[in-house]
Amino acid sequence: MRLNKNQIDHLGFLILRNLQKEGKVLIDERTALLDEMISLITDEFQKEDQLDQEVRELLSKHMEKIRRENLEYQTMFRMIKTKLAKERNIVL
Repeated sequence: MRLNKNQIDHLGFLILRNLQKEGKVLIDERTALLDEMISLITDEFQKEDQLDQEVRELLSKHMEKIRRENLEYQTMFRMIKTKLAKERNIVL
């Protein structure tokens, strides 16, 4: 995961604080809502991590072809990741 637990907690706190400041949400149970937001953010980062791993595995199976055709690994990685994310409705 790109962010550690403290960073995700802080991100959730900032999002909630800004939503409250802008009057976008009314909150009865702040702690419960913050915990749920942190859980959702963590889940989304885990989905992306799983997608990254899947793309790496896919590319590793075709590494010889990638080298033979002189393809850029990072370009292929981004292309495949973007396509799979779109197919699976994962927001990057």
